[in-house]
Amino acid sequence: MCGIIGYLGTREAYPLLIKGLKRLEYRGYDSAGIAVLNGSLSVYKKMGKVAVLEHYASGEKVDGNIGIGHTRWATHGIPSDLNSHPHLSNSGRLAIIHNGIIENYEVLRTELMAEGYVFHSDTDTEVLVNYFESVLLAEPNRAISEVISIALRRVTGSYAIVVLDHQNPDILIAARKGSPIVIGKGAGEFFISSDVNAIVEHTRDIIYPMDGDVIALTKNTIMVRNLEGGQWYVPEIKVVTNAVEELEKGGYASFMLKEINDQPVSIANCLAGRIDINGSRVVLPELDLFFPDINAVKRIIFVACGTSYHASLYAGYLIESMAGIRVQAEYASEFRYRDPVIDGSDLVVAISQSGETADTIAAVELAKQRGAGILSLCNVAGSSIPRLSSATIYLQAGPEIGVASTKAFTTQVTAVLLTTIYLADKKGKLTEERRKELLGGLQAVPELVRQAFALNDQVAAVAKRIKDAPTILFLGRGIGFPVALEGALKLKELSYIHAEGHPAAEMKHGPIALIDAHTPVVFIATQGPLYEKLLSNMQEVKARKGIIIAIVSTGDVRAKELADHCIEIPAVEEALLPIVAAVPLQLLAYHTASLLGHDVDQPRNLAKSVTVE
Repeated sequence: MCGIIGYLGTREAYPLLIKGLKRLEYRGYDSAGIAVLNGSLSVYKKMGKVAVLEHYASGEKVDGNIGIGHTRWATHGIPSDLNSHPHLSNSGRLAIIHNGIIENYEVLRTELMAEGYVFHSDTDTEVLVNYFESVLLAEPNRAISEVISIALRRVTGSYAIVVLDHQNPDILIAARKGSPIVIGKGAGEFFISSDVNAIVEHTRDIIYPMDGDVIALTKNTIMVRNLEGGQWYVPEIKVVTNAVEELEKGGYASFMLKEINDQPVSIANCLAGRIDINGSRVVLPELDLFFPDINAVKRIIFVACGTSYHASLYAGYLIESMAGIRVQAEYASEFRYRDPVIDGSDLVVAISQSGETADTIAAVELAKQRGAGILSLCNVAGSSIPRLSSATIYLQAGPEIGVASTKAFTTQVTAVLLTTIYLADKKGKLTEERRKELLGGLQAVPELVRQAFALNDQVAAVAKRIKDAPTILFLGRGIGFPVALEGALKLKELSYIHAEGHPAAEMKHGPIALIDAHTPVVFIATQGPLYEKLLSNMQEVKARKGIIIAIVSTGDVRAKELADHCIEIPAVEEALLPIVAAVPLQLLAYHTASLLGHDVDQPRNLAKSVTVE
């Protein structure tokens, strides 16, 4: 969840490390630190932002051509200077940075304390670096890369680590298991990071280590092998095309606001090449692998977390109604603990913006072991989930820096709708006229989303009305229900106001007890087959003096009569509702959080990519 950066080469490491850490700030963190080696190991770490670390290290000894840096998100031990990374071994020989969780650290800690090791932090990471030192002392004739391989065979849990060795000042050792790490190759230099976005301005030549790999770097060489053994080998290099300007705010006040405004382009990119030149067919060769016979797949299981789970719920409504295939949408974090019944007739679809969500990876691995086909919808090429999948539909949203997902959600929904049209067509469920109607609507969506930006001032006014509310309900029916869940999630993520999303009909089964004159209730009340029922639900809220905020179709009259605030969005085909309705809900969360003085890009306690269970 936190960020890793490392450098080995001919340039000064410190400024590269600091800039890399700033690139990684969006992932969420509570402290930051660096270690630079030049004759001696210089370590500086502080609780707080990277700017605090930069100020703390100002004027100190930070020269050197090899170093590591880290932004920490607390797991073991509270946020503090002592618990920040890098951590040193007792002798000061080794420095380490680590993402992940070492599950057997208490056993290792007890053994090391019996050997005389002293611990200064509450972290599992300090245990790990001292365990490396213990094995190093027991195997003095082995190379540091061999020692770390041996030691890691006994370590259980997840990790992405980089180790700096004072006695080997020209080498960096990295390893990964369950947490992401990428290597960038330059001319006589290497970069290590948990995220390609932190290093892409320096090199486009990227290496993606496999799970269980150990990596040994010198200025001019890279060697990789599986920690269980085998021969060292030179890995394949892939060229990435990420535009550096996509990592900047581009004049916007925040990354989130920029990414909300990116959506017409990101949706158009997601559609590009996936609808034929006549606008009459979906072109998704990725799916042909799973559906040579459309009846071979008996069930589709979507696994995802957070915002991606809401896109999965939408997929369930859409695919069952349009294509007639059974669908389950599952929280990836719970899926494997139910011992699910899966076989070769199932297709498991993993949705993940980052491709590194730990729970989703675990769900995919389980499904794969049991013979299911694996398809992923992902935004990051080269990430773990696509590499575990037989095929991937890439979202083409571009880098998403804001922690609260915006353009990833709307491109996920876009990709799900393309997939649904493909399946429904294969099943013979769509007439040519209906197919063209859906595809025409999809191609018009980028412009409709652009039009929705005109709602900004209106939404900002609603934000002023709700910013002091103790709780807010979001209600929808049918496809509007996942939209309500997403609206509630965005608001609670950014504003820290308690918010819940429910099917509107479930209001009477409990949530109605929350409603009084101080309770805003946001209805997804656009024209559709359940519109009349939503009006009845709005009447129930009005009778209890709740504050009604309604997302309605342009030109609506009846909902306007009931609502205290109406936000009109362009009238669209119901299948397109989540894409267009997402915009005012994103803006509502953004403006509410801004009025409360919160950091919309880095909300408290949250990380962009949840890479630990």
